Amino acid sequence: MTPPVYLVDDDDAVREAIGLLLRTVGLEVRSFASPDAFLASLATLAPGCLILDIRMPVMSGLKLQQALRDRGVTWPTVIISGHGDIEACRRAFRNGAIDFLSKPVDEEDLIDAIRKGHDALERNSRQAAETAEARELLSRLTPREAEVLDMIARGLTTRQISEALELSARTVDSHRAAIAAKFGTTSTAEQTRFWLDAGGSR
Repeated sequence: MTPPVYLVDDDDAVREAIGLLLRTVGLEVRSFASPDAFLASLATLAPGCLILDIRMPVMSGLKLQQALRDRGVTWPTVIISGHGDIEACRRAFRNGAIDFLSKPVDEEDLIDAIRKGHDALERNSRQAAETAEARELLSRLTPREAEVLDMIARGLTTRQISEALELSARTVDSHRAAIAAKFGTTSTAEQTRFWLDAGGSR
């Protein structure tokens, strides 16, 4: 299912025009007349692509973008502006915008930007699923097995691990076998990938 698009613009005509355009290409669009209205609904919204007007009363699109980042929301964002300038453009991209478009917005440019946003959401969703899987696998390990895996991920051999942990090579091999059984793979590369996906470091 294609993620929704959230349009935040205080101009009724712009909301109507962009909403109509995106619906004609099969996109689900929810429009908000102000950043406050969007933030009030945020907790109920599924991840989607944002279209934010840069100039709105009380809170600008850039300030809304920053407020969302402060809350840990990093959905792909397209900034639209009738008064764009280089510094505003820089700030938007520093805060993670995927595009900065001038009004009147070119229809193809906007649709292309949203497609880029949806691709980014898919990548983020896939990465989140891989991270969750890796953390679940790591939760099955004993503290000693996790310690051994950390050293495996850093490229240490069984002998080096046994010396570092003051264990026999046979004991280290036993831990390695347990890790392989819990992960369902004897591949060191795969085990290392799970470790890194879960937030470990070499």
